[in-house]
Amino acid sequence: GPCASTKESNPSNIVNNPNVNMSIGPMCSSTEIKKDWSDHALWWEQKQQWLLKPSWTLDKCGIHADARLCLTPQHKPLRLVMPNLATLRLRVCFSSPMFHTVIGICKLLNIRHPEELSLLWPVEEKKKKKQKDADVNEVYDITSAPLPTSRWLDSSRSLLQQGVKENDKLLFRFKYYSFHDLEPQSDAVRLTQLYEQAKWAILLEEIDCTEEEMMLFAALQYHIGKVSLTEQLVATCPAMDDLDSALQCLELKMEEEYSAEEMLDTMTAPELHDYLKIFRPKKQTLKKYKQFWFTFKDMSISYYKSKEESCKEPIQQMNLKGCEVAPDVSVATQKFCIRLLIPEPEGMNEVYLRCDNEQQYSKWMAACRLASKGKTLADASFSTEVQSIQSFLAMQRTSSSNKAAQTDESINTHSLVSPRYQKKYKPKQLTPRILEAYQNVAQLSLTDTILKFLQIWQALPDFGLSYFVVRFKGCRKDEVLGIANNRLIRIDLGVDEVVKTWRYNTMKQWNVNWDIKQVRFSVASVS
Repeated sequence: GPCASTKESNPSNIVNNPNVNMSIGPMCSSTEIKKDWSDHALWWEQKQQWLLKPSWTLDKCGIHADARLCLTPQHKPLRLVMPNLATLRLRVCFSSPMFHTVIGICKLLNIRHPEELSLLWPVEEKKKKKQKDADVNEVYDITSAPLPTSRWLDSSRSLLQQGVKENDKLLFRFKYYSFHDLEPQSDAVRLTQLYEQAKWAILLEEIDCTEEEMMLFAALQYHIGKVSLTEQLVATCPAMDDLDSALQCLELKMEEEYSAEEMLDTMTAPELHDYLKIFRPKKQTLKKYKQFWFTFKDMSISYYKSKEESCKEPIQQMNLKGCEVAPDVSVATQKFCIRLLIPEPEGMNEVYLRCDNEQQYSKWMAACRLASKGKTLADASFSTEVQSIQSFLAMQRTSSSNKAAQTDESINTHSLVSPRYQKKYKPKQLTPRILEAYQNVAQLSLTDTILKFLQIWQALPDFGLSYFVVRFKGCRKDEVLGIANNRLIRIDLGVDEVVKTWRYNTMKQWNVNWDIKQVRFSVASVS
């Protein structure tokens, strides 16, 4: 827009008068330009600051005669790259804090819970070098790409304050890994974009998964691609929404009444008892599992030499509150293990539990997950968690009756699996495995398939980790700090290993100094 010191607009007689307020009307009328100026405001270039209080005088704002003020629209075009890689060109507010800008974007796109999303800069594209041989396949090198979380914009500052210009390209992404309820009736756009972001996180190997999980993700993607040709995520009518809400309230009320009537029965939390095998990995030792009698009570696991000795003191008792729980499963080889990282004063205690079958694994895995979140077996979500784990295992189960369908269709495997498995297997090897997994999800609707994809994604061990390049005090090299919902992780880039873990439940205090960009926290007696 025109600047206060230019000859074209020539409103210097107003701008240089410290006793005149910043109302845009008199200034624009002096330019004799017929235009709607209602969206315009003054931008102070030297201070990188918007002047949005028209009742204030220039003197009150601290503006002197040498100040360069630009009269510019508050809403400007912006190119927005969605999680599904579609680019939208829309007008957004450049003068409000970015959080309010995101709210406006979500309102325009009909996306609920805008606090889940944010804007970030795209990765700078390298200039492509000319190929000497035109027949050589082009290789896209993304190894030097910066970490995504280092490019997030500040939600408290406006776009113009952060160097965003008109028609710039920004990425629109879900920033936080804690999502509000997903309702297909009213979250069609939100559900689709969240699925797209999860899909690309899997394909670009931003989050690790096992080979069987990758084949299941590929099968779900393949099914979504097929079903989306005939189905769409659409909202139901308001009357049906009201009926669903009424039924949910009635169900909740009945559950509360039931809880009141059965309160005495639930005073004692249920327990799990069974024979399991345990293994504690140590360097330069072979994996050797030993069988013991295990009990799961409250949020702790205890084990004994035998069932008969369970009335005595246990060999060991492990409190799982705040621990890390990860599956180590292969349905094809009937391997059902649970990996536990239990916080202890001297560090993390790594333990593997091995179950005999799917049913046993589902119950103990569900119990461990709830305990890590501070919940007992009496929690209402226990049965749901068990069913979810069993459903996930069923999807990975192969059937001899499905083998006939393995070669019925040809699929583009490169769009369904990550580069790691593209290098490991040929397309003719991947196709039957993906189609085999597809038989277990072929009957799901589009909505159920997307929800199942997101559910499995959120159950991955590394889900919810955001990485930042940092430098610790006293160190001369950059390292990576991983932030999860229950811990901080220090990663050495030289060896690509976790060298330290800090649990939130062991933190005494923490402090953030935005001016010098420093974070300090103290855990136990170490700061």
